[in-house]
Amino acid sequence: MMKQLLTGLALCLTSAATIQAQSACNGLRYRDFVFQDTTISNIVYGSNQSFNNSTTSLRLDVHMPKNDTVTNRPLIILAHGGNFLSGSKTGGDVIQFCNDLSQMGYVVASIDYRVGMTNFPFPGPDSTDATEAVMRAVQDAKAAVRFFKKDYAALGNTYGIDTSNIYFMGVSAGGFMALHVAYLDEPSEFPSWADTTNQPGLSGGIEGNSGNPGYSSNVRAVINIAGALGDTAWINAGDEPVLNFHGTADQTVPYGSATIVLLGTYPLLTVHGSASIDTRVDQLGITNCFEIHEGQGHVPHVSSAAYYDTTLVITRNFLVHFVCGDQLDCGWSNPIGMQELPALRSVLDVYPNPATTEFTVNTGRLAGNDYSIEVYDSTGKLFRRQRAESDGTTTLNTQGWVPGMYMITVRNAAQQYTQRVIVK
Repeated sequence: MMKQLLTGLALCLTSAATIQAQSACNGLRYRDFVFQDTTISNIVYGSNQSFNNSTTSLRLDVHMPKNDTVTNRPLIILAHGGNFLSGSKTGGDVIQFCNDLSQMGYVVASIDYRVGMTNFPFPGPDSTDATEAVMRAVQDAKAAVRFFKKDYAALGNTYGIDTSNIYFMGVSAGGFMALHVAYLDEPSEFPSWADTTNQPGLSGGIEGNSGNPGYSSNVRAVINIAGALGDTAWINAGDEPVLNFHGTADQTVPYGSATIVLLGTYPLLTVHGSASIDTRVDQLGITNCFEIHEGQGHVPHVSSAAYYDTTLVITRNFLVHFVCGDQLDCGWSNPIGMQELPALRSVLDVYPNPATTEFTVNTGRLAGNDYSIEVYDSTGKLFRRQRAESDGTTTLNTQGWVPGMYMITVRNAAQQYTQRVIVK
């Protein structure tokens, strides 16, 4: 009798969550900027031994829509790049995705994970060292998925997520992680040459021992930006849908199937990039999108506002197919920002963009007055702050700025406006 009551309660809760999720899809949510971003930093989601046998605490930042009332939101877990040697959960390759996707209504968790390779830099890593580095990171990724499922089941759903709507997204090395989270899902697929006995932090098979045991690490779909997979034979019919982005001239991670050469110096092993993955998922009838960056190198979204916008819009289109049931759209359509709340980006005029010597910030079309101008660098850190000129035209001299992407935010007590800019 008690089991029947519990089962009935679970069905009621599931039905309520489904109704709330469907209701949340009516309007701009998940399709455009609706909220401001609020962040909870440095949450410990697990720990494990790194390649050098040191204990590493695994941390993540959670980005959430500010003042949101929905409590069963889709979760995107995001992993940075860095050749499995470096990188950060606040790095320039991921931080703007965190901010923008949370403004659309998603919960976004940007994770740090174990990095470093045995024998790097001397005498130089080989295929075994590289495989083991990937496996440590993938075990951490799976622990991050389990962390949120454990929190949902045992700790009251602190972050207000829907565990049936968890997506894993990664850039470069993080793209490797996303693909392996999805497709390295059988114990028999765990690479036999990974030394789980003598090399630290590799026990536990494909799930690993990085934390939160007893919960599933399954995700609904994955997004791979310039990553690769160890073996496309790991992809089977019925596996997770995938969105791939890759430059055809990528010299860091192969566009197709080829030997990856770490830092252009250390040949490691054959991996299978987005083009090979696309062929396999098409053959198997797995739902997928593939955005080819013709003639582009590695992760062009980091240095190009246009490629960033393309990547964000296609990511939005892919996700909303699963979250809200919209028709799958693999192309560039309905650019984000046309209906941005609390303000329209279109009324904030920053030019020229890209710039070489200076930007002009025109606040003359903004309602109200007493604006401050804040500039954030590619890591999301405040780089510069000043008052906007009363005549509505403020010049920002870019002498000494490192070339790359910046965010310019104009705000007063009532509202804020943000625009991405590039310094050449």
